[in-house]
Amino acid sequence: MAMRGSCQCGAVAYSLDDRPTQAIECNCSICRRKAHLLAFVSPDKFTLETPRSALSVYTFGRHVIRHQFCSTCGCAPFAEGVGPDGKAMVAVNLRCAEDFDLSTVKVLPYDGASKL
Repeated sequence: MAMRGSCQCGAVAYSLDDRPTQAIECNCSICRRKAHLLAFVSPDKFTLETPRSALSVYTFGRHVIRHQFCSTCGCAPFAEGVGPDGKAMVAVNLRCAEDFDLSTVKVLPYDGASKL
């Protein structure tokens, strides 16, 4: 396990096989409001360590990303969906990562607001 993350209350936790080196800062309506900093990984590199029953799901726009959030505290540690290449992906909110220095990640701006 290269890194671990969770929601604020701990009811939702995940681990990644690799530590991300870059992330996007999207300006779409949900990412901007929630201040997400997202790293994308393939589903085989992501492990949900807690039951899916602790999650609620929200989709909007083109409905290609399922934003997962804790049903208890409302924190959104990850999302699942399909990337532009048509492959399954997991978008991990690095602001929910534990013991992870965000200054080690190259942050790329992404204009998601114009993509909806």
